[in-house]
Amino acid sequence: MSALYTIKVITDFAAAHLLRGYTGECSRLHGHNWKVEVEVIARVLNDVGMGVDFKDIKASTREVIGSMDHRNLNDLPPFDKINPTAENIAAHIYKTLAAKLNDERAQVSAVTIWETERACVKYTEQE
Repeated sequence: MSALYTIKVITDFAAAHLLRGYTGECSRLHGHNWKVEVEVIARVLNDVGMGVDFKDIKASTREVIGSMDHRNLNDLPPFDKINPTAENIAAHIYKTLAAKLNDERAQVSAVTIWETERACVKYTEQE
């Protein structure tokens, strides 16, 4: 059986949004303190014994969510065209991070977005 390492980093950002076409309170502008969990998998370790350095995941994640922090997500691409649901936010962060972090040793495997302490969405892509 081959080894599989899952490296996880958790961070957060604050942002407002509203859901277009939604019937209910979420159709009005409101905000969340979003928690973001990024999972990266690796099967091979580098010479130091790491699949990927935590600081590299943290830096890339901060770069992606930094553009959304303390903003109205509806004003930002791609959410000016698609609803800024937790599902769409998780997919956006996943795809953006995968483009930055994926290499022959490690790949982003999942992004979980927590809208509240009791409600989250986990996005992953299956092959």
